[in-house]
Amino acid sequence: MKKNHVEVWDNCLRVIKDNIHYQSFKTWFEPISPLKLENNVLTIQVPSQFFYEWLEEHYISLLKKTISKELGAEGRLEYSIIMDNSVNSKSPYSIKVPTSNKKDTKNPAVSMPIDLNKGKSRDIPNPFIIPGLKKLNVQSQLVDSYSFENFVEGDCNRLARSAGYAVAENPGRTAFNPLYLYSNVGLGKTHLAHAIGLQVKSNFPNQTVLYVSAEQFIAQYIDSVRNNNQNDFVHFYQMIDVLIVDDIQFLAGKEKTQDVFFHVFNFLHQKSKQIIITSDKPPVEMKGMEPRLLSRFKWGLAADLQIPDLETRIAILQKRLYNDGIEMPYEVIEYLAYSITTNIRELEGALISIMAQSSLNKKAITLDLARQMIDKFVKNTSREISIDYIQKVVCDYFNLPLDVINSKTRKREIVQARQLAMYFAKKHTKSSLATIGMHCGNKDHATVLHACRTVNNLVETDKQFRTYVDELDKKIKL
Repeated sequence: MKKNHVEVWDNCLRVIKDNIHYQSFKTWFEPISPLKLENNVLTIQVPSQFFYEWLEEHYISLLKKTISKELGAEGRLEYSIIMDNSVNSKSPYSIKVPTSNKKDTKNPAVSMPIDLNKGKSRDIPNPFIIPGLKKLNVQSQLVDSYSFENFVEGDCNRLARSAGYAVAENPGRTAFNPLYLYSNVGLGKTHLAHAIGLQVKSNFPNQTVLYVSAEQFIAQYIDSVRNNNQNDFVHFYQMIDVLIVDDIQFLAGKEKTQDVFFHVFNFLHQKSKQIIITSDKPPVEMKGMEPRLLSRFKWGLAADLQIPDLETRIAILQKRLYNDGIEMPYEVIEYLAYSITTNIRELEGALISIMAQSSLNKKAITLDLARQMIDKFVKNTSREISIDYIQKVVCDYFNLPLDVINSKTRKREIVQARQLAMYFAKKHTKSSLATIGMHCGNKDHATVLHACRTVNNLVETDKQFRTYVDELDKKIKL
């Protein structure tokens, strides 16, 4: 019986799902739709050009094998890519791409460059330096320590970091233009933006790279209006090869500045110059921005940096200590990583506080010193209680190694510690029962519910156990 396109793609998905991580499957394959199957060519529709390039870069071998398995050696795959055409207020359209022709899939031009200084031949004032110096004397404003070498990669930032490195290797020539990095405060988006700029300067010394905060851009534009040289201001920015704008959300509500940035953006994008933008929220959640500007933010890739997991937090601290040539007991590093979970900047601040306290008072860096400092530090900062932190407190309380709480052992004291960790995780976090179970020995939600019932029953019937629960609750909320 002849197969149809849906059946073929479903069979392919079953094989793909068994060969890649579940989250990768949900991200990169669930959004794909099969369109047709003609002459042994399966056409699939992907949401964007970025999707196409990512599949070609990371999954092409797997795709070829699954297509060959389903359609034979003559089987072929064709992409139908949805292209955003919101600039002209038309609905998205599709282009077809064979798997071997990436170079034919660049975004079509959708707007004309605007040159506000056409026909003028003279040096353009540089808003960053003393007037009169030539345009190429641009200080990049990059911080040397914010390099890729010092940027610790983890599951929380892998996509953003990979895209950033790809941009640094080929600025303006990838599908990641603009590269839009977003996250909450203190999670590394500014570091990553600087790292890209530094790598571009290393790879392409002749390219002009500029890092500027949105507030600085606004202040310079106001100065240009005051001095009646807006055209020179715009033309200066049009000469940059890689423009990095930090905290773009501060342009919200400033219509004139947005209009100027819109022209700069258009010109640079048309000239295949790289644009990198950071923000505290994704484009869809931005308020006070012109729709035409928001649509351009979506042209490339919007990548988020999430809260780092425990292993990444430990690696960040170890990297900082290594760079500073300082040794610190692992138990202190681990305690810091467990105590401060939501902000890398605060994590490093706590580390500096401990080192300063040790140096000024000539005390050895011990776990007790760390506890004293963190108790003061955490009380003065907002801290979200995490499952990892709860497990650490419970294990410390019962003097158990941390790894046993996630083991399969059925020893009474370990089972009880695990149940208490589940109970407090349900009480103090917003995590689902399934998530709590996964963090506590890969148990299911029914096991978590049973643990919570057991703890509640023991609290009502066992005075000693009730004391454990009360004391642990106070320690967790400290």
